[in-house]
Amino acid sequence: MSEREAVDYREAYEREHLKSAELAARIADLEEKNEELEWKLNRIKNNPLWKASKPLRNGIHWAIRQKDRLANCGGPKGVLRKLGYKRGERIAMRQFGTESFPTPEQAAAEAATVFPRMVKISILVPVWNNRRDFQVEMLDSVMGQTYRNWELCLADGSDEEHSYIGEICREYAEKSDGRIVYQKLKKNGGISGNTNACLQMASGEYIGLLDQDDILHPSVLYEYVRAINEQGADYLYCDETTFHNGDINKMLTMHFKPDFSPDNLRANNYICHFSVFSRKLLDGSELFRSKFDGSQDHDMILRLTDNAEKVVHVPRLMYYWRSHSGSVASGIDAKPYAIEAAKGAVAEHLRKHGFENFKIESTRAFETIFRIRYQVLGTPKISIVIANKDHVEDLRRCVTSILEKSTYDNYEIVIVENNSETAEIREYYGELSENSKISVVSYEGAFNYSAVNNLGVRHASGDYILLLNNDTEVITVNWMEELLMYAQREDVGAVGAKLYYGDRTIQHAGVVIGLGAHRTAGHTHYKQSRQNLGYMGRLCYAQNVTAVTGACLLVKKALYEEVGGLDEGFAVSLNDVDFCLKLRERGLLNVFTPFAELYHYESVSRGLDDQGERAERYERESEKFREKWKKQLEAGDPYYNPNFSLDRSDFSLRIGQ
Repeated sequence: MSEREAVDYREAYEREHLKSAELAARIADLEEKNEELEWKLNRIKNNPLWKASKPLRNGIHWAIRQKDRLANCGGPKGVLRKLGYKRGERIAMRQFGTESFPTPEQAAAEAATVFPRMVKISILVPVWNNRRDFQVEMLDSVMGQTYRNWELCLADGSDEEHSYIGEICREYAEKSDGRIVYQKLKKNGGISGNTNACLQMASGEYIGLLDQDDILHPSVLYEYVRAINEQGADYLYCDETTFHNGDINKMLTMHFKPDFSPDNLRANNYICHFSVFSRKLLDGSELFRSKFDGSQDHDMILRLTDNAEKVVHVPRLMYYWRSHSGSVASGIDAKPYAIEAAKGAVAEHLRKHGFENFKIESTRAFETIFRIRYQVLGTPKISIVIANKDHVEDLRRCVTSILEKSTYDNYEIVIVENNSETAEIREYYGELSENSKISVVSYEGAFNYSAVNNLGVRHASGDYILLLNNDTEVITVNWMEELLMYAQREDVGAVGAKLYYGDRTIQHAGVVIGLGAHRTAGHTHYKQSRQNLGYMGRLCYAQNVTAVTGACLLVKKALYEEVGGLDEGFAVSLNDVDFCLKLRERGLLNVFTPFAELYHYESVSRGLDDQGERAERYERESEKFREKWKKQLEAGDPYYNPNFSLDRSDFSLRIGQ
């Protein structure tokens, strides 16, 4: 074969491979839609009075919802506990409003604080036809900052009908000791143009972005400057809430955010407000680009966090986003062009990072919360390692689902046999031996999940290792592709799937360290419905997490070996979390994707760890884990906001903090 023919062959192969991947994705989409339609249809079919009047149907749906709620809460007593909890949470919410503002004594102490770097922060506010009361409240929130080295830059593009805006701004400028700079623009330049005009007026080392109708917490600049001094932050953001009726205590959606999460940010502009950053990050580029109007902030955040050396999240609710008719806070429908602008901003960012042939699609959570499909590069071999002892039906269901449902075909299955006793499993191993993709190796000795899997990896010939429990069953046909598209990245360690119990409630959607009674690790969104969107839509997009479960975990074989595999000191529990933390120590990201779905009939094989010797063993391993990762546990999970309870997995607020 000539060199030209070889090149043509490779190009043809790549085209066919890409078509195959696209077909697998389309099949997965159709299956997902089919599942959703089937779920909706079943709800209708199960309603015996569907043809009755609408009020009666509504009444029946209400009754069904209450029944489900009763069951999910553990019966009537569980409902009472949940009602009590919600009552407590409503009380807790109040502490994030005006009750969180500093007392006069605290405000005086903050105002008197002298930091090594008393950086000047220029707050940019593009103004256009704002309401009088909104304008005044915004200005008051800046004037009321306890940290005093700020500058407020106002570029006003309002029309003649709203000339009172200029009068208000000039009035405040006169009493601001020169810290408020106002300019009436000859022409309204839109959000991007007016904000860029503000930037031309700014003289601060750091730049902050504030919308004209929103409100700042009095201590936000103080907290930011403290983070700049203590952590060297060059990009900062905080938690935020929407509010209505002019009262910040009347909160609609409280958004408690994770620390900096690149995959989250690509899928969803979770950072949003209140962004403050070193002016150096602009590096001569525009702040807002008009071609991304409607999503200019997402574009800016992607660009500037790329340039930042230290992105810091201040985990306090310190930005109040007003919801009113016409604001983005009241709904994306107010600015539909924002959807395409956001997709364009993310696409440009991905291309900058070397990605090609990706697709960006809106999800069922929200039009600007995205599913990103990365191109799978080549067809690397995946070694699926499954530990097993007896339980022939569980293993058969697992292996059959892999063989019959998977669209990715370059894989092998390595079953690690550990002290099975039944004739049935030996017979099944005999059947499997006829398949060239499957091999069975034996581990001698007492059960040790880590050691069993480490042995399996030593016998694996693939480029990637996929740890898989024998009590799982594939749902998504392109599950391996969905995992591989992340695992192939140089900045990613482990990738985990979305797992369900047999009743289609969530078993795994990412792991949080410190969560649960043992304060070791726990799963978020635990036992939530498969159709649940998740906290702030988190069940609808791929995201960074501290750890994923070893029940379905994909990682490069080279990385697995570099970190020493699973720690055999964790014989049964927490070995997967420990493994993921070792990857994070190397600066790698771990990713959870909701687009690779499997059933996980958890603990069918080995039972639960809540009684007798197993409970004692779990406590020993928990103590070992708490000691080994003491520093990380004390710091808290970076992807789980400290305002959330560690006693619950549903992103509930901490009570009485």
